[in-house]
Amino acid sequence: MAAPPARARADYDYLIKLLLIGDSGVGKSCLLLRFSDGSFTTSFITTIGIDFKIRNVELDGKRIKLQIWDTAGQERFRTITTAYYRGAMGILLVYDVTDESSFNNIRNWIKNIEQHASDNVNKILIGNKADMDESKRAVPTSKGQALADEYGIKFFETSAKTNLNVEEVFFSIARDIKQRLSDTDTKQEDKTIKMNKPDQASTETAAAQRSACCGS
Repeated sequence: MAAPPARARADYDYLIKLLLIGDSGVGKSCLLLRFSDGSFTTSFITTIGIDFKIRNVELDGKRIKLQIWDTAGQERFRTITTAYYRGAMGILLVYDVTDESSFNNIRNWIKNIEQHASDNVNKILIGNKADMDESKRAVPTSKGQALADEYGIKFFETSAKTNLNVEEVFFSIARDIKQRLSDTDTKQEDKTIKMNKPDQASTETAAAQRSACCGS
């Protein structure tokens, strides 16, 4: 027997798979830890391959199960990462506001998304470590916003350390995906209704034929 569809299971209405990508050291794991566990650590531990966390949230009266994959940013793990693009419903592109090269590499990460991810995947741009002293900032907020505008995606600056905009980022992309899934469901239901609903013209023709038979 086939497993029930994701949205029909009792513990949640939607299962949403998210992917965190970006250069090594930009704070992807810290963002995930802050969002999933509400904690922050200053010790830097490089992600080996891929890791994931789950958090259940409620959005607009719907129970959402978020499955968030944290990927390694190093080149040697790039092939592992690409295998996860296809299943992702939303992708969070992360750079470090104190590291210009991590910002410049966002274009390369977007190229990877275009090559490997679904066409309708939701994307969001994140400038992390916004709590750092302005003297250390290498990427102005306006530059991040301009890049996001260029690709037509939302933009947030975050700090995993101070919890700035962390909840907002994950809730924003989750809400957009939920809306997209909901719209898809509605279209499918409408299509099913139309397929099952008898065509009015055919019904009228059949009725006229029955009248003709009875009248002869």
